[in-house]
Amino acid sequence: MSEPLLAVEGLGTAASAGVPLAGISLTVAAGEVAALLGANGAGKTTLLRAVMGLVPSSGRLRFRGRELGHSGAGARARGGMGYVPEGRRLFAGMSVRDNLLVGCLAAGAVARQRLAEVLALFPALAPRLATPAWQLSGGQQQMLAIGRALMGAPALLLLDEASLGLAPLVVEEVLTRMRALASHGTAVLLAEQSIGRALAVADRAYALRRGRIVAEGTPAALRASGILEHAFLGADVALSSQSQTGGRP
Repeated sequence: MSEPLLAVEGLGTAASAGVPLAGISLTVAAGEVAALLGANGAGKTTLLRAVMGLVPSSGRLRFRGRELGHSGAGARARGGMGYVPEGRRLFAGMSVRDNLLVGCLAAGAVARQRLAEVLALFPALAPRLATPAWQLSGGQQQMLAIGRALMGAPALLLLDEASLGLAPLVVEEVLTRMRALASHGTAVLLAEQSIGRALAVADRAYALRRGRIVAEGTPAALRASGILEHAFLGADVALSSQSQTGGRP
C-alpha cells in the first residue's frame, strides 16, 4: 500500500490557536477528497491552519513522504500545499486576473498554462478577468479564491467552508469542481458544515467535535451509522444534498 500524500498523527494545538485540538490523526491520499465535518466550533478551521503551518502544533505531519516539522506556511506552499481560508480574503480592488497571478509561483508560459487550467475549471471567471474582485458575485469570489490557490499547482488543496454564504446551487457547482480536481490527481481536504453536500463529493470523511475526531469512514458508512445526527448539534446534518453531484458511495 502506497504512503498517503498527507499523514497527520497525534496532532494537538493550544487554545490560543483557536479551538484546541487533541490527538488528531488522519490521512489524505493523492486524488482523494477527504471531508472534515462538524458544527461551528468543532475545530475544522484550526485543523486546516495547523496543517498549513499557520498555527503551532504538536504531533507529526508528513507530506509527500517528508516530515514537516516546524516549517512555516510559505515553505508548505512551496512544497505543494494550497489554502483557501474561510472568508476568501481576496484583493478586492485588484482584477480577477491579478488575483489569480498573485497565487502563481512561476511566470511566463507556466503561469499562462496554469491560468488556462483554472479558467477551464471555472469558466465563469473567463469573461471577468479585467473585473475588480469586489464586483464578483459571492460564488464567483469563491471560485476566484480557489483558483488563486490552484495557481500554485498544489498537490493538496485545503478548503475551508466553501459553502459559507452561498446559494445552494452555487455550492453544488463549487463542490462538484472538487471532484474534477481529484480526478486529475489533486487531493482536497475540505472543511464543511453542510454535511450532506460534503458527503456527496467525498471519498472519505472525518467527523470532529470539540477538537477531537469522533468518527471516520466512507460516506456510506457514516450515513448508516447514525453518528452524524447525534454528534453535531447546530450543524447542517441533512445527509442528502439537494441535487445530484456525482455523489460518492
